[in-house]
Amino acid sequence: MRWAFKPQVMRKLLNFWPPFFFSGISVAVLADDYRYARVELKNRPWTKNINSSQFGGSMFAMTDPIYPLLLMGALGKEYIVWDKQADIDYIKPGLAKLTAEFLLTDDAVEDIKKHTADGEKYFPQFLVHIKDADNNIVCEVNRTVYIRKKPKYR
Repeated sequence: MRWAFKPQVMRKLLNFWPPFFFSGISVAVLADDYRYARVELKNRPWTKNINSSQFGGSMFAMTDPIYPLLLMGALGKEYIVWDKQADIDYIKPGLAKLTAEFLLTDDAVEDIKKHTADGEKYFPQFLVHIKDADNNIVCEVNRTVYIRKKPKYR
């Protein structure tokens, strides 16, 4: 076990985590190697804004912990991983269920290990597309993550 929870346990915990549960957000898939996740925002009356489109805060929230989670699972206990910064670009209204996919490539993991090998901080960025059922991009979220080896591993 490289990290705190097995992926399927973590997926269930996230789906009952109040910020996700009450916002209609669910982690549909979390890969066994923590390299892929698919998150969905359900289309419910309480997930919509005054214009009857999906609430932007929920779209933003559905991307919030995912890359740090994937990185913690992929990198293991030697690393500190925090969500540092994010920005969102709303492209069109989300009028139905929305989906975001997160992929952590081998190249990204190796790049992180290379940049943090000497104990330095590293701030990789990850672009997430939130899409509707027709695969149209509804918004883009650019997330910056803080990564550094824990002091005892530097």
